[in-house]
Amino acid sequence: MAYKRVITAPELPAGDTLTQAMAGIGMNFAASPIENPNIEDTLLAASREGMDNDDLRVLSILVNWLGIHHPWINADRLVRTVSHQDSERIQAFWAAVSQWLISDRRFVRLGKMYRGHDVDLLRVGSAFQIRRRGEDSRFSHTVLRVPSDILRVRPSDILTVKELARMHATYRERIRNGPSYRADMWAALARDPSLSVAELARQTYGSFATAWQVKQDHNLLTG
Repeated sequence: MAYKRVITAPELPAGDTLTQAMAGIGMNFAASPIENPNIEDTLLAASREGMDNDDLRVLSILVNWLGIHHPWINADRLVRTVSHQDSERIQAFWAAVSQWLISDRRFVRLGKMYRGHDVDLLRVGSAFQIRRRGEDSRFSHTVLRVPSDILRVRPSDILTVKELARMHATYRERIRNGPSYRADMWAALARDPSLSVAELARQTYGSFATAWQVKQDHNLLTG
């Protein structure tokens, strides 16, 4: 059977599993972290919890994480998985993130995917709160209208780059070799060198061709 590339996770983490996954990528929750959870799946699931389920605490910590760790996101993977979301609020959030982090040009495609009207973070009372408090400076002039002080700025909720690199093997490999599918594949092979090419590609959401080349390179160095 021909290999078919996997783009999105069959099921995103939710509930306690999401909390543990968020802890596993360096968000300080009182939960036992999952070891080496997929970064982009966790980010997308957190945005769903924050935007569709109105969990502002999760969204606040997510935004703080993005401000620190966005250089090591696999932007291509994030764009691909966000593009498969039907939720207008989720798409608006990531479009706003791309506008906030405009200096990171890898996220430009996130902004181009959203063509809707501006979205209020608060389903009720956003206009009143903005008149009263002003807008969150991170999201002013974006498609997401966020009143100031709704999403708290508290970097202490997030592990530093060095701390997360010590804990998360894939993140550490991305720092070493760049935030790419290749980096994720090298990290996956470090955990399990017996992975087949197809399974390596599936686990990392990469292409069969990239997985084949990484497997060859890995065998060359370790065989």
